[in-house]
Amino acid sequence: MSKIGYLWENRAHYTREVYKKIAVRYWSVVNRISACWWGVKIGKRAKFMGKTHFERLQDSSITIEDGCTFNSSVTSNLVGLFSPCIFYTAKKGAEIRIGKNCGFSGTRIWAGQKVVLGDNVRCGANTYITDSDAHSEDYRAGKDRPVVIEDNVWLGTNVVVWKGVHIGKNSLIGANSLVTKDIPANVVAGGSPCKVIKSLKNE
Repeated sequence: MSKIGYLWENRAHYTREVYKKIAVRYWSVVNRISACWWGVKIGKRAKFMGKTHFERLQDSSITIEDGCTFNSSVTSNLVGLFSPCIFYTAKKGAEIRIGKNCGFSGTRIWAGQKVVLGDNVRCGANTYITDSDAHSEDYRAGKDRPVVIEDNVWLGTNVVVWKGVHIGKNSLIGANSLVTKDIPANVVAGGSPCKVIKSLKNE
């Protein structure tokens, strides 16, 4: 097959790649302006596909370090995203702090007190992380409790991380898991509720 024939046969792929490069440049500008408007601090080399939603309540903070990636359009992750990335501090004094080179796909983070992610954390499609029951006016709601996710953790598709959880470094959380208790470092865990399946220390 000639080079022209090969390029024609794969035209959809190359067209998509060109579109993605243009879209990333456009959305990176749009989202940096939005972040600046909301007082969100974003480091260098952040990349965006689609509109990420930031909302920072007064006297709270959202800080994102260098090199993070945000997929917010429906097909920016081909698993398919239910919503854009959303980062929201719901109460005064709340904090969202995200380390370097983290990746998010339709990820929603809600902080009433504190949510901290280390470096190189991967958040798969439609993940949700919260430190709060949200409805503080309801007597059935408990107190907010901080969430900490250490370096190199990978959250699979549709994982929910609940308040008070600490996930140790290098651990992998399987798809569709509900994490309600601490997970140690260097393990594979999964299920609802999430439990340790095996250790990664010898692999």
